[in-house]
Amino acid sequence: MRAIVVASVLVLQSAAAAEPPVAPKADPALAVYAKPGELVDIGGGRKLNLRCSGEGSPVVVLEAGALTDSITWRAVQPLVAKQTKVCSYDRAGYGFSSDGPAPRDIDADAADLNALIKSAKLPTPAIVVGHSLGTNIVRRFADKHAPDVAGIVLVDPPPQHTSEFSAEWVKADKQGSEQRIAFATACAKAASEGKLAKPEGPLTQCIRTGDPRYPDALNAAIRAQKEQPPFWHTLISELQSNIALFEQPVSANESHGSIPLIVLSASDPFEGAPPEGKQAMESARAKTQKAIAATSTQGKLVPVPKSSHDIQLDQPEAVAKAIDEVIAASRASAKPAH
Repeated sequence: MRAIVVASVLVLQSAAAAEPPVAPKADPALAVYAKPGELVDIGGGRKLNLRCSGEGSPVVVLEAGALTDSITWRAVQPLVAKQTKVCSYDRAGYGFSSDGPAPRDIDADAADLNALIKSAKLPTPAIVVGHSLGTNIVRRFADKHAPDVAGIVLVDPPPQHTSEFSAEWVKADKQGSEQRIAFATACAKAASEGKLAKPEGPLTQCIRTGDPRYPDALNAAIRAQKEQPPFWHTLISELQSNIALFEQPVSANESHGSIPLIVLSASDPFEGAPPEGKQAMESARAKTQKAIAATSTQGKLVPVPKSSHDIQLDQPEAVAKAIDEVIAASRASAKPAH
């Protein structure tokens, strides 16, 4: 997953060199993400930002990937809202949500997800949907709270146990992660000293220029969040936890019974990645996703053409279709037998 971020940057750089840049227009509809939706008190003085739309049952809960928040579902949520109630949220420390105690690993995130569902009084069993790291979180949630899960959709689960295919690549990637953690630590220190409001020198790299696709108010809100220590503390803890998480294979004991489960697999998740790592990650991802699909007797693996790792942004209709399919299967399973 860490290499996916690098690959995405390379793809953008390549595209920029291939043709004259065209400045995208800001989407005014995204201004809604410049302010919180519903701040749900989950106890301990902490609140998580919840965004719900649509009506119906079962409720669909969307879990974002690493280092991002509910905005990642901006193209999918309106499609799902046409069919049923759907909710996205900002994990602890991101967006408008309070930070949480370290470590910010998948156990902590799964516990928060459970607290959010209960505190917001969202009806269960629900359909849980995760992207990237979010797939690990909703799988852990489903493992601990199976009665509350009616179905699962996993959007391009990242490779696990890549060392099985290339220990050298994993070692180099781990070193890169440690460098990113060191950089984030410097940003966190600057944030605690109030230096990110007007960063100078290397600190200017802590907060990038606003996204031209976002309205000014949204870019301002994102910048304000990243000027504060909680964002960086969460990011650092998540990066540290992910090193160990993705070194492990899918557990042979993981089982989701007969819950409807769809794994969506991207066609080009590692475009632009170094050849020595790409093959290893592709092999690990294929094995990981096949193993996850096999954790349910109703599990299946669905390839999504013309998609990067961010299928929810490239092909939102494919994600909505998978969710609709799981909803239909869950409703069929809930009907009493005759």
